[in-house]
Amino acid sequence: MTKKEKVPIWHKSNLTIDEAALYSNIGMHKLREITDDENCNFVLWVGNKRLIKREPFERYMNKMYSI
Repeated sequence: MTKKEKVPIWHKSNLTIDEAALYSNIGMHKLREITDDENCNFVLWVGNKRLIKREPFERYMNKMYSI
């Protein structure tokens, strides 16, 4: 069995809620609240798992004044 290589967050295309919270300094609860919206364009649902598309999420954060 080989060890999994750890990929830095800024190189990943999709982030877990935990990773997105660390990356953005936005709380996990707030990220879940934002991504519950049907119009959220940076969430990717894989079954019941919620992933954050990093680049669209960055663009979203750059546009926002407050959340």
